[in-house]
Amino acid sequence: MTPMEGNAQEVSLKTRQLIPGPEDAGQRLDLFLSRRLPDWSRSQLQKLIRGGCVSIGSSCARKAGETVTAGEMVCVRLKREELHAAPEEIPIEILYEDDDFAVINKAAGMVVHAGAGVRSGTLVNALLFHLESLSAAAGAERPGIVHRLDKMTSGLILVAKNDEAHRQLATAFKARSVRKTYLALVAGRVKHDASVIDAPIGRDPVHRHRMKTCGIRAREALTAYRVLRRFQGFTLLEVSPHTGRTHQVRVHLASIGHPVVGDTLYSIASRVRGAEKLLNRTFLHALALEFPHPRTGQTVSFTAPLPPELQEFLGRLE
Repeated sequence: MTPMEGNAQEVSLKTRQLIPGPEDAGQRLDLFLSRRLPDWSRSQLQKLIRGGCVSIGSSCARKAGETVTAGEMVCVRLKREELHAAPEEIPIEILYEDDDFAVINKAAGMVVHAGAGVRSGTLVNALLFHLESLSAAAGAERPGIVHRLDKMTSGLILVAKNDEAHRQLATAFKARSVRKTYLALVAGRVKHDASVIDAPIGRDPVHRHRMKTCGIRAREALTAYRVLRRFQGFTLLEVSPHTGRTHQVRVHLASIGHPVVGDTLYSIASRVRGAEKLLNRTFLHALALEFPHPRTGQTVSFTAPLPPELQEFLGRLE
């Protein structure tokens, strides 16, 4: 039994009412739901159907293969398990800590919080062991988490230690008062010395675990970059995302034909060069954070040096 499996579980319920249009008529129920509810996997939705949580018109649906009819309401009771995270003695690098927040230098390979088959070994589990208090604003499964980094991205992540600090920091992120700076090595020679990528990001309608520009329910996304150095076949960039969409930096850079080195989700396999094969992670590092202190309002800033494995990789390109 893992540390989280033994904890009490709560179930959150939310009802969604969906009306199929003419273009949806005759679709399988699970396919229709997966297109309308992109945050839920098809297997999760099939489980809800089998559990009697979905109705078509006045009848309870029991099979994922049932078809929908235009204009006939589909009602879904969204039921998701919420697991309470447990402390685990996992080493982490705490760069700064006060009564309101902590700044962590996350290693590549560490998941921030539980989800999608990951139930232990996360940053949250480590935080619960090392810090005396964490905010509860994000729920029992994500204590302290104000923003996230992808699993294979290293660098700075900000953690709230109380609910008021969490509220202030979340407001700062929403108001774009938090300045985030990344280092990214990308494939190919980037033409412009500096530019801005302005393209909305949403869920990929075909590959549900991916995001894409102009995808399902796309939201505004803005990323600025400037070239730091060009190598043979690669370019080192300083990247500043002005919004915080899922996989934003990776999606935007891939969309202009320069995927992040080591990114197996958004890179084209045929473009991977021999040098890239030597890197077992994504070359994306959250280098710097600048934001107003949640208590004083004074601007504070933090940096995390490039990890040794990324420094060594750059050395191979010399």
